[in-house]
Amino acid sequence: MATKTLMLSAAAVVGLTGVANAQSAGYPPEAQPGQCFARVLIPETTQIVTEEVVDQPERTEIKVIQAQYEMVTETVVVKEETTQFSVIPATYETVTEQVIVAGEQTEKIVIPAQIETYTEQVLVRPAYTTWKPGAGLYGRGNAGFGPASGDATSTTGELLCKVEVPAEYTTVTRTRVATPETTDVRVIPARYETVTKQVVAQPAQVVEQIIPAVTETVQVRKMVSPAREEVITIPATYKTIEKREVTGGGGIEWRQVLCDTNTSAAEIAEVQRALTNAGYSVPADGVFGAATLTAMESYQRANGLPVGYLTMSTVESLGLSIR
Repeated sequence: MATKTLMLSAAAVVGLTGVANAQSAGYPPEAQPGQCFARVLIPETTQIVTEEVVDQPERTEIKVIQAQYEMVTETVVVKEETTQFSVIPATYETVTEQVIVAGEQTEKIVIPAQIETYTEQVLVRPAYTTWKPGAGLYGRGNAGFGPASGDATSTTGELLCKVEVPAEYTTVTRTRVATPETTDVRVIPARYETVTKQVVAQPAQVVEQIIPAVTETVQVRKMVSPAREEVITIPATYKTIEKREVTGGGGIEWRQVLCDTNTSAAEIAEVQRALTNAGYSVPADGVFGAATLTAMESYQRANGLPVGYLTMSTVESLGLSIR
């Protein structure tokens, strides 16, 4: 009895992966296990630009010059060209030929196949990665912290972490052909007979005869020069205006964040010390409390960062290299 491992098809594996399901649901792409993400509002940036616009549009005055005509002689068709068709019938002849009455036959003697039993390891579910809700989020949305007063920052409240799930296998018993079935063959020749039939000697033909068109000469009124217009153009006038343009931001995007699923108290203490070094004094006790939230949001506003969550962009701006 033989044993081997049988892998599922590529299409079945793809259908079971959590990554494909996450991407089709609009989750963060190319995330790694252990990372967490939240959807945050990116602040808009604007600039004042000047633009030249039409104050008075261009105007025109139109003078119409009538068309001119003259009488000319032309040949016109009174009766269109036509076509007549005549048919020459087909001719036939008698021929003889051999036709098959009974086709060639064979008789078979079958020697049955030999069957054996074996087992295989079958992949029930491949290893895959999937998204699971995070245990907690540092920043707005946890510990009763709501959006800051007057702050336009908004999130969906979604917090996701990517995890790995190992593959599962099962043992199955199968059968296969050890020696294939064979046959001995005896051939019975085909039988023929002679028949007589009529066949086409000369196919039917269609003869085409063209009857020319009938024409005559007539006097017609013909345009010598078409009507035309002379246009007098009065140029447009312009003025310069100022307007505010959005140069970036203003949308909700997935951003990698630190939460209590993937961050230790020691790492929070590093963030607190970095905030203190940046001029936002806060105790380095490893607890993300109200004082740490206030200092972090003040630092984010001052540096043009998304406000309300401890994002990786905030950590990197503080000069830290937390995972």
